[in-house]
Amino acid sequence: MPLLLICYVVSYLDRVNVGFAKLQMLSALGFSDLVYGFGAGIFFVGYFLFEVPSNIIMHRVGARLWIARIMFTWGIVSASAAFVTTPTQFYVLRFLLGIAEAGFFPGIVLYLTHWYPTQQRGRAMALFMTAVPLTGVVGGPLSGWILESMGGVQGLAGWQWLFLAEALPALVAGAAVLYGLDRCIGDADWLKPEEQEFLQRNVDAEEILKPSLSLRQLFRRPDLWLLSVIYFSFVIGLYGISFWLPTIIRATGVTHPLDIGLLTAIPYGVAAAVMIPVSRRSDRQLERRWHVAIPAILGGVGLLFSVLFAHSTLLAMMAMTLATAGIVTTLPLFWSLPTARLGGLAAAAGLAVINSIGNLGGFVSPYLIGLIANTTHDTRLGMVFLAGSMFLGALLTLTLGPFDEPARVLAEAHNRAASPQSGP
Repeated sequence: MPLLLICYVVSYLDRVNVGFAKLQMLSALGFSDLVYGFGAGIFFVGYFLFEVPSNIIMHRVGARLWIARIMFTWGIVSASAAFVTTPTQFYVLRFLLGIAEAGFFPGIVLYLTHWYPTQQRGRAMALFMTAVPLTGVVGGPLSGWILESMGGVQGLAGWQWLFLAEALPALVAGAAVLYGLDRCIGDADWLKPEEQEFLQRNVDAEEILKPSLSLRQLFRRPDLWLLSVIYFSFVIGLYGISFWLPTIIRATGVTHPLDIGLLTAIPYGVAAAVMIPVSRRSDRQLERRWHVAIPAILGGVGLLFSVLFAHSTLLAMMAMTLATAGIVTTLPLFWSLPTARLGGLAAAAGLAVINSIGNLGGFVSPYLIGLIANTTHDTRLGMVFLAGSMFLGALLTLTLGPFDEPARVLAEAHNRAASPQSGP
């Protein structure tokens, strides 16, 4: 889990560091907010197109080889962004970065279903996805420092060093995955044989209850598409925060890149502290819908307050902290819903479909906010749009009805497998 967490930190950092590069890159290259928004978002078009085939390949060749391949290629592409000079080059590299990274997140979600039963999956997903707020805590100050301190070194601007320096960890982490990630429980030589058998029995107990679906049957399931729309709504909020938080903070009057970086760490630090206990509570109660919907609603409220208090750095930061904590807490609990229903090839394809469609919100969000900012010279209307998207996702989550009931059945199977009569 620590290795996977580090990989996701690196992944998320390479995906969103363009939000900090924007602080210098736009003026240096003469790009508009609209060019930036389109370039930031087109990443998700490449991601969308290659997500499902990437996850199916990983299902066949295993996580170790495929995740390592993903990390090597995205590190190379991310570093190349340091040398863009035209909007077209910016668009092409962001698109290629999406292709390179496609399959990473749903691949890890699928991989975790091979290790954790439903009853523990909320906590497992939350631990893995603390990478999102941790990236903000670590990446914000780091990015601000690089922008402020590295400008002019070896004739490169600060934003160029940002892309180069933050791409290197992807190559290192890729090598660590290649040599250190176990394919499955049975390959984990750090477990005793009786521990391997016990853990595998817990996972197998719930796999028996999941329906065996062909791809055609999977794509006919209405809940697959509803979940995709819900995740789309939440991703709009997530990447609105990720790509525009530094700009929002600067709009309150903070000018130095390092100060902006340090301030961005606050919302993400609070989010990291909140998401773990909420996910544990969800696991204990075996309830998902309200644990997803309430943080989503709070995230939307925080976004609205950020508009009302945009004149004050303190009040705007408090609002953005509420928004970030709510949005980030929503995401790991959301993934407990589809993973309780899908297994085998259906899980590989279904999780990829949900993630790929959902991540189109990563294109829509920065592009529309960039369009709004370019037209009105104000980002506040964009925050209202993000808030509405979070409210919509929360409402649709509550319409899922008894969707989380299978989680209770699977948890009962887990408890039976873990009873003293059936295992150590």
